[in-house]
Amino acid sequence: MKTERELKGIAEQFCLEGQVELIEPYGSGHINDTYRVTCRKSDSGSMRRYILQRMNHEVFRNPRELMENVVHVTDFLQQQIRKAGGDPEREAINVIPQREGGYWVELQDGTCWRMYLFVEGATSYDAVERPRDFYESAVAFGHFQKLLSDFPAASLYETIPNFHNTVDRLRQFQEACDQDVCGRAREVEPEIRFVLDRQDECRILCDMLEKGQLPLRVTHNDTKLNNILIDDATGRGICVIDLDTVMPGSALYDYGDSIRFGANTGAEDERDLSKISCDLKLFELFTRGYMEGCEGSLTEKEIRMLPMGAKLMTLECGMRFLTDHLQGDQYFKIHRPGQNLDRARTQFRMVEDMEKKWQEMERIVAACLPGADL
Repeated sequence: MKTERELKGIAEQFCLEGQVELIEPYGSGHINDTYRVTCRKSDSGSMRRYILQRMNHEVFRNPRELMENVVHVTDFLQQQIRKAGGDPEREAINVIPQREGGYWVELQDGTCWRMYLFVEGATSYDAVERPRDFYESAVAFGHFQKLLSDFPAASLYETIPNFHNTVDRLRQFQEACDQDVCGRAREVEPEIRFVLDRQDECRILCDMLEKGQLPLRVTHNDTKLNNILIDDATGRGICVIDLDTVMPGSALYDYGDSIRFGANTGAEDERDLSKISCDLKLFELFTRGYMEGCEGSLTEKEIRMLPMGAKLMTLECGMRFLTDHLQGDQYFKIHRPGQNLDRARTQFRMVEDMEKKWQEMERIVAACLPGADL
């Protein structure tokens, strides 16, 4: 834990406007340490605020590659926003360079730090307080995809290799079952069978990407509501934040993970599975918002595959929770015994409910195709 004096010294290595007056912890993120830095300009006395972050080197092992991804993507976003007559200081992350050149600082203790311009007059929310918030997140993530539709996705580094490689996740799951290091496999045989009954589906998106049937795109890979800044005055989603997991992939990853999390009627670790289902009203709300934001940038094949994106991202997440349970809860933090198993079961119940509602999900998506009779 850095002292205020140490934090000030780190902040002053970046190209700030004005003198540092205040540094305070900010936000509710669990990965990086985040602070808000307030500076006062000596000439006018006006204030300028920034976000200072320590990058978590245990999660992201290569800060150079991570920051190259962030800088290249944000530069591209700002160019597109300017062309459209928008405000690149509010509608995209602005990375602040350090005084010696480059966009991040590595200290003698091995910690790595970066700085962004703080977006004034906007807020991120940890939970959906109104359906409109979920809709606005959909529009914002869709617009993010639209703005980056011409970006060379293959030029990005994989900050977490094979993050949404469902085939590789299945391999890890099968290894965990075979090794059974904690002796837990017998007690979760129904859950193991649930996955194995659907193992052929795990290949669908990976195979389509490999064959070029789905385009390789820039994906955010953490499309939760709290990674959208919502304008305090208008209630509109204006900026996508937390680009640490920006990588090449499929737009279906981002769409599917949003549905997995946001359209679930219960808590992620709910023990009463009767409370878990896929809310079709929220599914339709997000789908329409996402399509609005994408503004025709998705192919017809991508659109028709949206339900499969939702199903596979949910199944994959369940596999990851169950894998971790079998391996002794090494990756996901737990607050009680069996929590990762409960998390896996909610994901599998969500998948099961999607399968029951599959025709309706496909109908909702088909209604969003260009030229569809609404």
